[in-house]
Amino acid sequence: MEEFIQGFWKFAENYWWLIFPIMGMAGGAAKAWERNAKRRHERRLEALRMKAQLKAAEIEARALTRQGRRRGPTVVDTTASVAPNDLVARLLAEHDEITARWLDYELDVAKLIAFPAMSDGRQPLTAAFLRAKKTADALRPASAEAKVSEQQITEYLQAVGDYAVAFEIAEKDARRLRDSTFTEPERKRLERAQQLLKVAIDESATQAERNVAYKRVREELDGLILLSDDAVTVLEKQVAREITARARTPEPADTAAPEPEPAPEPVADPLPHRREGA
Repeated sequence: MEEFIQGFWKFAENYWWLIFPIMGMAGGAAKAWERNAKRRHERRLEALRMKAQLKAAEIEARALTRQGRRRGPTVVDTTASVAPNDLVARLLAEHDEITARWLDYELDVAKLIAFPAMSDGRQPLTAAFLRAKKTADALRPASAEAKVSEQQITEYLQAVGDYAVAFEIAEKDARRLRDSTFTEPERKRLERAQQLLKVAIDESATQAERNVAYKRVREELDGLILLSDDAVTVLEKQVAREITARARTPEPADTAAPEPEPAPEPVADPLPHRREGA
């Protein structure tokens, strides 16, 4: 034991200067942990604020439902427990708006490359959003005129609120992360794919250039970002539309041909020629 203690102090005497880099490393690690903890705390607070706002909207909507019920059967059929049509319509519109904002990422390959976390179900916040979407879709009424009970409308109201909160949080996190979850070589591939994508839909490029660029985009993204079938279809239509638009560019010369038509003279001219020939 004494030998160990003596060896330790001897080591400390010879290498005392190591304490400074060790303390620096420890301090850096502590600061990094503190920053991450602060970010997590801020995200939780933001989520709570959003939840509070949606909860207030939910209470207001329920108050409108009760107010409508007091107005009599002309607004709400209490025997069938039908929710007001305007409330259902408002929830359906909000549901559709959130879905459209999500599809703006899901179907736009350029946005998928810029914010890949929005299509990555392995990201916890994206996974939570997809679960909220599934729940809201399952509780969605067929239409604003559909007869639903008060319990059904309450559940759908909560589901749409959760759907909205989950999307906002997932979107903010995806915009914060960008491509930081990828390695440096993978980020280079994403950057190349973004540049090639511009060529693939550029109407000033030749058809061969666009075809090659489109193929290389798919190769660069292979194994990095999984494109849905719908996203591939949209991209292929974009490329084909640009090709078709450029192929039709000579047509304006043909459309200018009818300009001489207003003059009726060509109809009268052949008659004198016939008489001269005769």
